Amino acid sequence: MRREPMVSTNTQVTQIVLPGTVEPGELQIHRRPLPVPAPGQALLQMEATGVSRAEQGMRRGIHRGQPAFPFVPGFDVVGRVVAVGPATDPGLVGRRYAAITETGSWSSHLVVEANSLVPVPDTLDAAAVETVLSHAVAAWQMLHRIAVVAPGQSIVVTDAGGGFGAALVQLGRHAGLRVIAIAPAHEHARLRHEGALPLDCFAPDLVGRAQELLPDGAAAVFTHVGGERLVKCWSLVGRGGTLVLYFSLSTSNDVEPGLWPAAWDTARLRLWSLMPNGRRARAFALCGGRLRSRRRRQWWHQDAGQVLELLGQGVLKPRIAARFPLSETDLALTLAESPDVSGKVVIVPDE
Repeated sequence: MRREPMVSTNTQVTQIVLPGTVEPGELQIHRRPLPVPAPGQALLQMEATGVSRAEQGMRRGIHRGQPAFPFVPGFDVVGRVVAVGPATDPGLVGRRYAAITETGSWSSHLVVEANSLVPVPDTLDAAAVETVLSHAVAAWQMLHRIAVVAPGQSIVVTDAGGGFGAALVQLGRHAGLRVIAIAPAHEHARLRHEGALPLDCFAPDLVGRAQELLPDGAAAVFTHVGGERLVKCWSLVGRGGTLVLYFSLSTSNDVEPGLWPAAWDTARLRLWSLMPNGRRARAFALCGGRLRSRRRRQWWHQDAGQVLELLGQGVLKPRIAARFPLSETDLALTLAESPDVSGKVVIVPDE
C-alpha cells in the first residue's frame, strides 16, 4: 500500500479501499470529500476498527454477501459523532458510539444509521471495545437467546482460541456454566485460568474424550465449521440441548464461496431439528436480518449494553494483538492473517 502523508482536515475522509482479490500490500488509500449524512444518519469519526475473518475472506473474494469490488471493508467501528442529518437527534453530536457496519469502517469518517448506534462510555478504551464488541454480542445472543442455557449446565466451545470462542468461554463461565473448550495446546493455560476445561483440537480421539466428560451430552455446542465436523459436534449434544453453527466456514473457505456446502449444512440443521430426539440445531449470524428488523435492533442495543457493562467490570478481557494506524492497514491485515497471531488486530486513526 503506497505510503502518503496523512493530512487531517475537516473536509476530507480517508478510506482504505479493497480494489479486488489482491495481496494486503495492494490496498489503496483514497481521499474523498467528507460525506453528508442524510435524514436518520450520523457522521462518525473513527476511533477504532479492526481486522476480522470477514475482511480476510473479502480480500480473497470468498466472503458470502460481500459487495462488488472496489469497496471499503470494515465490519464494525467505535467513534464519535461529528454531524447528523436532517430530522436526526442533534444530541448525538460529540458523543461516543459503536456500530456494526459489515463494510465501510476502514475509514477516518463514515456515515451510519443513527438507530444502529450504541452508546460507549468515555471510560472504556476504544480498542478494547472494538476487540470484544461484535464477538461478545454474538456470544451473548448465542448463549442466552438461541441456546438459552442455565447455570450449572455444560457447553462445548470449538475454536476456543478465536475471538468468538474466547467470548463464549468468558461469558459462559460468568453465567455459571461448565465450559469444555476445544483449542490448540498453546491456548490451554489461558483457558484453564478462565475456568474452562480445555481439550486439544488436534487430538485423534477428540470426540471420545469430549463424550467422556459429557456422559449425558452438552446443553449446547457452539461451532463455526460446517461439513463433517458439524456431524461430530451434533453427536455431543444431549437431550434438550442445542447445536449452534455460527458464521459457517463452509461458506467461506480458501477455495470458493461454497454455497452448496452451506446449503447442505442448512438442510442438516433443519432435518436434525425435526427429529423426535429432543435436540435442536440452529444457524446464527450476528447480522442476520441486517439489523433492519425491529427485533434485531432491540437485541443489538440491549445485548451490546450488557456486553459493555461486563467489559467495564472486567468480566470480558480483550485480547489485543496489535494496534496499527489507518495508513498501515496493509500491515494490520498481514498480521491478522498470520497463523501465529493471538488476539484482535485493531486499526486506529493516524496521529
